[in-house]
Formats: sequence, structure tokens, C-alpha cells
Amino acid sequence: MTNENGGERETLAPVIPLFGGPAPAAPPEPAWNATWADDPEAVDDDDEYDRFGNDTSHLRAPDPAEAAADARDSAEKSLLKKLRARSLSVREARGVLRDHGLGDEAMEELISAFERLGYLDDAKLAEQLVHSGSDRKGQGRKAIAQTLAKRGVPRDVADAALDELPDDDFERALEFARTKASSMRGLERDVAVRRLAGQLARRGYGGPVAMNATRQALDELSRPVGRVRFE
Repeated sequence: MTNENGGERETLAPVIPLFGGPAPAAPPEPAWNATWADDPEAVDDDDEYDRFGNDTSHLRAPDPAEAAADARDSAEKSLLKKLRARSLSVREARGVLRDHGLGDEAMEELISAFERLGYLDDAKLAEQLVHSGSDRKGQGRKAIAQTLAKRGVPRDVADAALDELPDDDFERALEFARTKASSMRGLERDVAVRRLAGQLARRGYGGPVAMNATRQALDELSRPVGRVRFE
């Protein structure tokens, strides 16, 4: 056959079946599996690795017992970390464990274990808070009692610790007032009394104790210092 330019045009020879009959159709292309789950050769989720070597352990359903053990371990480590920083009451310790989603039974088991080891002791904590408030901070009985309640120390344990505190609120209030009175030189008497008595009240000293200590400290401050004369 010639083309428009007078040359021969290449044509494809017709496909003739070797044994007669129509030519066979081309085999259909295999369908593409969109996800690995459609692959008949994929392994079950229970296997740790698929046929490509990929870790599939994360695809398994979590074991409830294993999850509970992990939660307990995490809660225990968190409580130990806080106890290294400062002492905690049993109520405060329960709050730490509860924040980790620990159940009541597991929480009480840990609390009992920590008490047996001496890591949790409300009576010892109350004693520490009483001495810290009275000796280091110069606080009165009322302020110390409020601290014990805020820290979650049971009422009977707190009362027992406060009973060991000497009944010397006035002496401690006076000692504190003396340290502050010198900073009020030059103030009018009424102003100095209000300020100093207010400071004592904020430290847990009752009205009469605070007022008497304030007046005595200011009186001592204004009292002239005598000089010894040698003849």
C-alpha cells in the first residue's frame, strides 16, 4: 500500500490464530489492594511482625492486667518522687495516686505499703509542722492548727500534736513583737499598735495575747536606756 507521497506505508500484519478461531483477549490486570488488610498473605494481628518485617505488636488489643500494672507502677514512682521533696500526709498521698487514675483497691494497697515502710506517717508529720510553726515561724496555736488541717492531718492526730506544744503563746508573741517593733520607730503610737497587732493576729495569736504583746514590745522600745554612772 502506498502513502500520500507515493511511498509504501508500513502496516501491521493481521493477527491470525495459529489453530483457528478468534484471537485470545489480553489477560485483565490484577486489581490493586488499597490497604494491607486486603492482602490475603497478610499475617494476623496477633503476630508481632508482618511479612515485610514491620512491627505490628501495637495493633493488638491492650491487656487490662498489663495496663493496670503500668498505672500502678507510674503512680508509685510519682508518689516516691514527691516524698523525696517533702513529707506528705496520707490524704495528700491519696490525691497523688488518684491523679494517676488508680482504683480504690490498688490505691489503698499502696498507701498501706508506704505506711508500713514509714514513708507515710501523719503523727510524725504533725509533730514536724508543730515545731516548724512554733520555733521557726513564730506562729501561734491557731495558725499551726490551720496548717495541720490544710495538710490533711486528721483532727485527733493534730490535737495530740498541739497538746505537746507548751502553753507559751504570750512569750512567743512577745518575742516576735520585739523583733518587729524597732521598724516602727517614728510612727504614732496608735498606728504602730494596729500594725504590730495585725502581724501577730496573722500568725495565729488571739486578740488579747496579740494586744498585750504589742503594747509591751512598744513600751520597751520607747523606754529610755539607762546609763551606768561611775563615781
